[in-house]
Amino acid sequence: MILAIDQGTTNTKAVLVDRSGQPRARASVRMNVATPQPSWVEQDAEEIWASVVRASREAMQQVPGEKIEGIAISNQRETVVAWDRTTSRPVAPAILWQCRRSEDVCNRMRLDGLESELLARTGLPIDTLFSASKIRWLLDNIPSLRAKAEAGAVCFGTVDSWLIWKLTGGTTHACDASNASRTQLVNLRTREWDPELLAIFTVPREALPQIRDSSGCFGRCTAIRELDDVPIISAMGDSHAAMAGHGSYSLGTVKATYGTGSSLMTLIPSLSPPRREIATTIAWSLKGIPQYALEGNIAMAGSAVAWVGEFLGLNNPADDAIALAASVPDSSGVFFVPAMSGLGAPHWDGAARGTICGLARTSRAAHLAHAAVDSIAFQICDVFEAMSAAADCKLSALHADGGATRNSSLMQFQADILQRPVVRSASEELSALGAAWFGGMALGWWNTVNDLEKLSAQPTQFHPQISAAQAKRLYADWKSAVARTLLHTTGEQGPHV
Repeated sequence: MILAIDQGTTNTKAVLVDRSGQPRARASVRMNVATPQPSWVEQDAEEIWASVVRASREAMQQVPGEKIEGIAISNQRETVVAWDRTTSRPVAPAILWQCRRSEDVCNRMRLDGLESELLARTGLPIDTLFSASKIRWLLDNIPSLRAKAEAGAVCFGTVDSWLIWKLTGGTTHACDASNASRTQLVNLRTREWDPELLAIFTVPREALPQIRDSSGCFGRCTAIRELDDVPIISAMGDSHAAMAGHGSYSLGTVKATYGTGSSLMTLIPSLSPPRREIATTIAWSLKGIPQYALEGNIAMAGSAVAWVGEFLGLNNPADDAIALAASVPDSSGVFFVPAMSGLGAPHWDGAARGTICGLARTSRAAHLAHAAVDSIAFQICDVFEAMSAAADCKLSALHADGGATRNSSLMQFQADILQRPVVRSASEELSALGAAWFGGMALGWWNTVNDLEKLSAQPTQFHPQISAAQAKRLYADWKSAVARTLLHTTGEQGPHV
């Protein structure tokens, strides 16, 4: 079997995948997320590692005696870990992808007129989401860290590189191309750390990992007794791994991962001039050949529902908010734009803040909860429409994965608003499966992505049940709500896109 580690923001999962490409055992460990200041979001890097050890052991205990042939890694992206090269101890908390503490760094770069250059080189707009500004913040704010980094005494990395380092006992400092492409320090054309980008963000090259293919040997495990000498055979960002796990690799396929945040991705044949609304990224790299993709990121998807549950004082914020939403047929004209930490694609407005509108005397808590669930579908529709324009081809359906897809009402509403079929994956472990499948290619279990297409289980499809005119009216009302959200950040001239 392959042990697939899916290290996410709120959970670390370990999934054992057999030679048929299907999961045989699963364990999950809940993660703590700290917010020490407004807009700061962080985790304990040692806790991340401990959760991987625990989840892996719990999964293996479910199938005693089975041989583990390889370890595959799927991970939360853009999160930055910094650690001492000699002791392997973190020198700072892991700064999560959601964290906006580096907003001043980003604002200075916008004022310096650097956005066009960064977009052209990296395919990414200036935003605190990406790793580079987080690394710059650490270098600027932790005493002596810059000198240590320049001397090669400190390692910076995304979560995959942190786990590879820990698993191999500090012998391998490497990340895969998909994770590297989300740092804003990689040139998409050369697929290497870009000297000019490093100079812009003042990041020492000595502190960064080696960039490798997404499938291949990253070293052997020495840190977990039960996995001694087992090779690490793949590493991928979780959204990229989910794309792989859908088992559809043709151009024009678009998937959405419904998690804490959300990510839409579609494969493209080659690099084209980047657009600010939709990021360009490396989906994965196989045998030195990159597969490029367009991607749109949404900061608050499932977390928007949890926020409303907390706002309403519910005991179990996310689950209770979903149940409350189900108690009414619709939001009764209430719209909630969850921009509590800004808006991502296609707006990229970090100054935007959340908006609730459409309230009437008859509005109740259940309508707000329903609006929070609806906001997931509306935000995905925003990105889907922008992605359709950027891809210059018709995106005929949406492949869906992630925890929130279990909500069939949400999936139906998504199909209604998009006016296209929504294809829900049969697996809840798609990121883990995608990483395992790519790891299986390194082991020779499968040879090409064409072999992987045969591994997918039968999905469930949702088709539009309302008219195009109804969908258009609902979507127009949503866009009016977004315009109100953007208005206060752009003054009298109105919202920008």
